Amino acid sequence: MAAQYVQYKGIKFPCGYNSAESLQIAENEFHVRDDDIFNVTYPKSGTVWMIEILSLILNGGDPSLNQSVLNSLRAPWFTCQLGLETAQNLLSPRLLTCHLPIQIFPKAFFHSKAKVIYTLRDPRDVLVSYFHFSKMCIPFGEPKSFNHFFENFLNGDVLFGSWFDHITGWMKLKGKSNIFFISYEQLHQDLRGSVEHLCHFLGKELDEAAITSVVQNASFEAMQNNSMCNSTMLPKEFMDQTKGTFLRKGICGDWKTHFTVAQSERFDKVYQEKMRGLKENFPW
Repeated sequence: MAAQYVQYKGIKFPCGYNSAESLQIAENEFHVRDDDIFNVTYPKSGTVWMIEILSLILNGGDPSLNQSVLNSLRAPWFTCQLGLETAQNLLSPRLLTCHLPIQIFPKAFFHSKAKVIYTLRDPRDVLVSYFHFSKMCIPFGEPKSFNHFFENFLNGDVLFGSWFDHITGWMKLKGKSNIFFISYEQLHQDLRGSVEHLCHFLGKELDEAAITSVVQNASFEAMQNNSMCNSTMLPKEFMDQTKGTFLRKGICGDWKTHFTVAQSERFDKVYQEKMRGLKENFPW
């Protein structure tokens, strides 16, 4: 049976996580504090990884919170009702998570000193990871086939909308002092250096031992073994663990094992068309 979804301002969102009311509240009524830190991504672009990194930085490298409190409580999804209630009760500075495109991001943010960390990823790897995730995540609906999902992704007919629109919308804000852009690929190539840059952006200076702790506890292996972030605690009506692993590979370039030559050529053509307006050198 096909998954149901919520439509808000032309974009599909998964049921069970969001409602039109919760999204309207997130956009128009959510109270943004000046010391809020927003972890913003398109799905499957390093969301959970960044939650772990930022949680560790904010706690001075101490992993005890990461290892004892669910990531959805440490960095709530304020676009859903439960996450909104959690966010409202968090002490400052709050770490908040969402997949919102720029046009429905909280309006109050643009009149605040709050900060956004936006993580982006090679869209070909996003597509592959999204396909495997959708097979596991019940509210997302199991894809008919890889090729069918491939076409839907290129057309923007997936939950949370078009990757191309999401990226180009947020990239228009590049250069703003309170928005930090980083890629999944950068995190892979130099996690320690990335952590240092994030610390500087957040005004959170950590000593060498603390930075080492962040790097060690935000490694793929550490996250795989941490039930507070690997999604093994989610109920089976949300996540079917028999169909895959939430933290599946955590690598760059996995698209090469999935795309046919024809798919690769088609993707490149659509990518060039949709990204034509961006004068940006991405690491993929």
